[in-house]
Amino acid sequence: MTRSLTRKKNPFVANHLSGKIEKLNMREEKEIIVTWSRASTIIPTMIGHTIAIHNGKEHLPIYITDSMVGHKLGEFAPTLTFAGHAGNDNDNDNESRHEFI
Repeated sequence: MTRSLTRKKNPFVANHLSGKIEKLNMREEKEIIVTWSRASTIIPTMIGHTIAIHNGKEHLPIYITDSMVGHKLGEFAPTLTFAGHAGNDNDNDNESRHEFI
């Protein structure tokens, strides 16, 4: 069987998420949609909605704009926070290195 390079796959969107989006679009309502599906692709029907994406600890509300279409939901909810580099515990360390005899 040969592979086909011309066939384009559809973007992945979790079934429960696409169902919630469809219902809100039919009723023309805006409410926050809570999801754990970070792997779902943002599609044009999601534009204008606020989706709370889980980052491992809490849900971060993200407003979907047209420039986000084609990206994954997880790209907009960072999972790690940078605490900073370790500080220098010994302040006298630099002085002893530059001591001249």
